[in-house]
Amino acid sequence: MSGTTIDLTGRVAMVTGSGGGIGRGIALSLAEAGADIVLAEIDPQRAEQTAELIRGLDRKVVAVQTDVMDSDQVRAAVERTDAEFGRLDILVNNAGGVRGGAFVDQSERSWRRHIDINLVSMLAATSASVPLMRREGQGGSIINVSSIEGTRAAPNFAVYAACKAGMLSFTRTMALELAADGIRVNAITPDQTVTPGNHGQRTGPIDEAAFLVREPALQNAMDRYIPLGRMGHISECGSTVAFLCSPLASYITGATLPVDGGTWAASGWSLGAEGTWNLGDYPIG
Repeated sequence: MSGTTIDLTGRVAMVTGSGGGIGRGIALSLAEAGADIVLAEIDPQRAEQTAELIRGLDRKVVAVQTDVMDSDQVRAAVERTDAEFGRLDILVNNAGGVRGGAFVDQSERSWRRHIDINLVSMLAATSASVPLMRREGQGGSIINVSSIEGTRAAPNFAVYAACKAGMLSFTRTMALELAADGIRVNAITPDQTVTPGNHGQRTGPIDEAAFLVREPALQNAMDRYIPLGRMGHISECGSTVAFLCSPLASYITGATLPVDGGTWAASGWSLGAEGTWNLGDYPIG
């Protein structure tokens, strides 16, 4: 690699939850940079859609049907990676999920499902992947896809937000524990991003032409909430992850990078319909 080019040629990356949304954007960006990809994805139709796009980039790709709430399946996906490629250089813990609702109205089963899919899946994948990275002796990169909700209060998303905050703490601790191995560990915290799940397609093949469209007033309010004035694209999360996995970020570890159009920086400030900045609904200045 030379200059400022992101070059991941010869690297192998496993991305959990990579059939659609942010996971797909990450897998494609890593492939565009030259990495071969393992898609650990529960939905086989979505996995095949993503795999076809990666083949179109002339990269090798293996799709492993994986329910990340089953740690044995997560470990099996890592073992398949080793069998297919003989190495693992990049792990992206992207899989997750959430259902809204007041905490006191949620069942213990709901708490545990949130914890399993968002937090335990990351622990299982990291535990299984680090020995492969150590075996090769060439370091590695782990990226944990947290959320802006892990950095602020999140009414009606209490358990999800707690899991995402836990991901950030785990990121910092692993950055220290794995530093001697040359394994860098970082996190990104997306906010509002154009994904199938945010537009009415939670399962099955993805058809962007059929995404639900918000009412203009609601979309306008969303855009004003985001300082950059629009929702993010999955490729913007993808390119950020590709950078963090590349030699360009060789001195970055234990970091959390918002990919949110400025919403974390805003911390409650939003652009009013009249074009002035307000704190919540209260006009200031």
